[in-house]
Amino acid sequence: MKTLLAAFLVFLCPFLYAQKRSLAEIFPGISGEQRDLVYTETGLVTASERSLGYSVLPLSGIKDDIVSSITSLNPAIIVETLMVIPDSNALRLVDIYNATGKIRGLKGRLYHSETRKADIPLFEEACRIDPRRNTILPDPPPASAVPRSETVYLRLKDANFGNCYYRGELSPSGKGLAYRLTNYKNITYIFFTAIKAEKFTAQFYFEPVNEGVLVYGISGVDVSSFIASKIDVTSTISKRIAVLVSWMRDNLTVLYN
Repeated sequence: MKTLLAAFLVFLCPFLYAQKRSLAEIFPGISGEQRDLVYTETGLVTASERSLGYSVLPLSGIKDDIVSSITSLNPAIIVETLMVIPDSNALRLVDIYNATGKIRGLKGRLYHSETRKADIPLFEEACRIDPRRNTILPDPPPASAVPRSETVYLRLKDANFGNCYYRGELSPSGKGLAYRLTNYKNITYIFFTAIKAEKFTAQFYFEPVNEGVLVYGISGVDVSSFIASKIDVTSTISKRIAVLVSWMRDNLTVLYN
């Protein structure tokens, strides 16, 4: 019986691994130059504005609501990012889920400040919180399975915007994992409201693929005309998304090294 079972598993393994898709299957329309950027540390980053018409990456095989959940909000600016973390083929969806839980690891991650002409920590503090009491919660222990859905609340002390409060909503999506991040309180700049509550949303999608782990993100933001005249909104959002993606990349790199 054991011999029969072993033979069956040997027969089945190639089909199990074949279930993974390739980057080309999910993003069939990207150019060779764009594909090269996907494998860099920063990944491929694109931006488009409502006033000029949105231009999003051509994708196939990801649920439509990943993109439409952002474009339907009609934000002023959309920023997309696409990366493949190579050499991580052995990682499972639950490994990706566990990597998203290491919120404290966002503290101290650097970004380049044009104003200060230096690399500085983007988030001075980063933690999960109980929104009812605003008390800090620890990062969770590793899970053995991906939940059907989960909602978490985060407080990130931003170098430019101070304490920012986000709602994270996780759920399986097709062959991957969807993670939606939305500001549930106003984000302020000095004494002004920079982004009103629910006016910044980032939708991430993670999937183990043949080449490694695919990370796709699309975010939308609306800001006041006053704030838009004071800061480069596209650059501001792009840098924060880049830090989030690099944090995720490093979390996964630890797992497969």
